[in-house]
Amino acid sequence: MKKLVALVAALSAVFAFADTYPSKTISIVVPFAAGGPTDRVARDLAEAMRKPLGDVTIVVDNVLGAGSSIGSNRVAKAAPDGYTILLNHIAMATMPNLLRNMPFKVDTDFEYLGMINEVPMTVIARPTMPAKNFKEFRDWLNANKGKINLGNAGIGSASHLCGLMFQNALQIDMTAIPYKGTAPAMVDLMGGQIDLMCDQTTNTTAQIEAKKVIAYGVTTSKRLTTPALKDLPTLQEDGLKGFDVSIWHGLYAPKGTPADVVAKINRALKLALKDPDFIKKQEALGAVIINDKRVEPAEHKKFVAAEIAKWSPVIAAAKEYID
Repeated sequence: MKKLVALVAALSAVFAFADTYPSKTISIVVPFAAGGPTDRVARDLAEAMRKPLGDVTIVVDNVLGAGSSIGSNRVAKAAPDGYTILLNHIAMATMPNLLRNMPFKVDTDFEYLGMINEVPMTVIARPTMPAKNFKEFRDWLNANKGKINLGNAGIGSASHLCGLMFQNALQIDMTAIPYKGTAPAMVDLMGGQIDLMCDQTTNTTAQIEAKKVIAYGVTTSKRLTTPALKDLPTLQEDGLKGFDVSIWHGLYAPKGTPADVVAKINRALKLALKDPDFIKKQEALGAVIINDKRVEPAEHKKFVAAEIAKWSPVIAAAKEYID
């Protein structure tokens, strides 16, 4: 009888907690630097989710380092009460293979809350690159094996991952030059210190428009509709069959977060993804809002599992790891 009373009391406490959630500030942990593309997504989303969650305050907490694992681990180890959640990108699918010592498990230490968006990527080169189109660019790469410098924003970054996929597709080894962020890598690319980079449209569109870099293709299966990029062919069109890379973002809570709280956050996310102001801001970044079943927690988790399988052989072939 005592056990039954205790169980009823515990369940009553859970339901009471869910009914009052949220009653204090929610922290969205972003495992990348302030001002970067993932940080911008988080800040726009925080504003869009605030009203659906009852005008609660939502703050963004940048906890960066080790290919996003430090910030992600903070959330994995946080109290499962819905007040500390994670916004991360494709790194959720690559950390299991990039990190030699994972302090958490992507598949079991989080409650999946739903996906947010996808951001296309572009292959760009220094402005002095002699190739006028992708065919000539590919010929140049083949002719300069052993001398090609491929920049990225650091191991585990979106540009690093896309660069690995690009090398793998072409079967051409390049010298990876990691930087501490996209900005210094872009400066060196525009200055001709490195040869090429593959990065998100959020980081490359302005430079392409200003003709400070040369763009050779987009990484998605279909051409983009963004005015500055609509004439760029896809890499698949240019012979890299099956090449399809986008940087997606999703939300996560610590394992054990009550189901009713997960449902409330998911509902707020869905409403935010329909918010006209949020949509406008994301479109300006070249991002595509998720409007399919991946916005549901279970489908989001299935998608990440498939992405882990997709990236595993690419990372293993490159033999680039984070200690």
